[in-house]
Amino acid sequence: MSGNKRIPELSNIEFTGAKSITAYSQASRSICRDLSMEFEMAADEVYGALVASQKGHPALFGVDVKMRARRVRNRLRRASEHAKGAAVEAVKFHNQFRTEFADILNPPKRKPKFDFKDDA
Repeated sequence: MSGNKRIPELSNIEFTGAKSITAYSQASRSICRDLSMEFEMAADEVYGALVASQKGHPALFGVDVKMRARRVRNRLRRASEHAKGAAVEAVKFHNQFRTEFADILNPPKRKPKFDFKDDA
């Protein structure tokens, strides 16, 4: 996929180390949370617009517009829930990275088995 069709906030982050992985997960979480809020707000707006469209429209006479509008609204609400889930997965991505590579990033400090500097 070309760079101009991807999300610029994410595609500009190069994976060069632990800090870039952290930046990527934070940016993706932020984008997913914003997308979730947008879908949630749009769901209510589209419902109101669709219900208002029934007034005076001859093609919608005798049609249960509210039921159809609820179906449309519920699709956006599901999309909002999935975006929230994607934000959670972005955090889990970072946690999994830290779990799998923590020993490489922060090697444990080992005590020597025998201390040659014994002052006793």
